[in-house]
Amino acid sequence: MTSYKALYIQQSADGSFQRSITQRDTSDLPANEVLIRVQFSSLNFKDAMSAHGNKGVTREFPHQGGIDAAGIVEESASASFKAGDKVIVTGYDLGMNTAGGLGQYIRVPAAWIVRCPRGLNPKQSMLFGTAGLTAQLCINKLQRMGVTPDKGQVLVTGATGGVGSIAVALLAHAGYDVAASSGKPAQADLLKAIGAKEVIDRAEFAELNKRPMLKERFAGAVDVAGGDTLGNVIKSLKAGGSVACCGLVQSPTFEATVLPFILRGVNLLGVDSVEIPLAEKQAVWKQLARCAKLPAIQQLNSQITLKQVPAALETLFAGGMTGHTLVKLGR
Repeated sequence: MTSYKALYIQQSADGSFQRSITQRDTSDLPANEVLIRVQFSSLNFKDAMSAHGNKGVTREFPHQGGIDAAGIVEESASASFKAGDKVIVTGYDLGMNTAGGLGQYIRVPAAWIVRCPRGLNPKQSMLFGTAGLTAQLCINKLQRMGVTPDKGQVLVTGATGGVGSIAVALLAHAGYDVAASSGKPAQADLLKAIGAKEVIDRAEFAELNKRPMLKERFAGAVDVAGGDTLGNVIKSLKAGGSVACCGLVQSPTFEATVLPFILRGVNLLGVDSVEIPLAEKQAVWKQLARCAKLPAIQQLNSQITLKQVPAALETLFAGGMTGHTLVKLGR
């Protein structure tokens, strides 16, 4: 048994939720195959939802949050891993209903774990976290549908958030002309510094436009917003263009007609980073390893300690966070 610190979310008798850094013990963790000493994690909006009691994310409380974790294997009952291995865990049930990576230890099934690929240590992997994994999955899908840099401008919505900012940086590094949509005009310089050629006010897309199609504008898009934003982006795609949809910051529903699909042949691509096969995750982490030292990735990340997580989650939940946040959990 080992004592450790973790973000612990508890529900009071009045139904409210409290978030604190609490001392726990590894004997409290679920009886899974691999015990990991978490060195780094990162913050995601799903973490903020869980920390505020969203039952669609976490059903039972108290709960140790955090959907991202990277660190060192301490104990393993699986032949696939041994003590000392550097590993990454994202997705599946981590930080939802299984004790998560905003704690210094987790115990998870071996089937959830990928090894840190060459060129990517635990800290570097959490410069990306689930946000970077999702951004790269979106780009991969766009590329498989023929959205290459020569086809024209690619839009990223929610560009100052975790997924959006990393998508901007990765797309720019791959040679794309990136337009970044954001509701934070004060962050325009940051978006341009990490690779955006154009910064667009999110208000251009945020309200429903009743026209069934709009002017052809974008060869592709990465959308984290959903809602009317996604509907308007679909209407603004060039013939044969595609949008990779991975979020619902604005809304899980949107209004559209079939006209852009049957007159322009556009594509709506769903992206899931939670339940994808482990082999696909491993392949994407190898892709991200080649980008770990990009100045843009370093620039859009800020680092905090576990002690600072409760306050940071409040900021994130209120929409006040920019870029991506790395969490150091070192003892």
